[in-house]
Amino acid sequence: MITSQLVEAIAKVLNEEALQEATVFKLRQAHPGIHFTYCSDDDVGSCKAVWEQPDFNIYLVDGHDHCLKLTSEYSRATGLVLAYCFDDEEDD
Repeated sequence: MITSQLVEAIAKVLNEEALQEATVFKLRQAHPGIHFTYCSDDDVGSCKAVWEQPDFNIYLVDGHDHCLKLTSEYSRATGLVLAYCFDDEEDD
């Protein structure tokens, strides 16, 4: 079950180790019942993150009803999107 406490614990790991493939792999190993997606925050769309940081955001995924969609309801969450953020000014 995904709870706000679990999201907070995952955010702590991401703050300590940075959001990268190796960290996502480690989280998948530690939480085998939870689906993790790793992408850019620009790819997520307009849904509100449940956890926001300057370097990353965390979104809840609802995998019920044979279709994945973002949700704000912890009771519906079956997975997490870990979305890295980057400063657009760095691209200049």
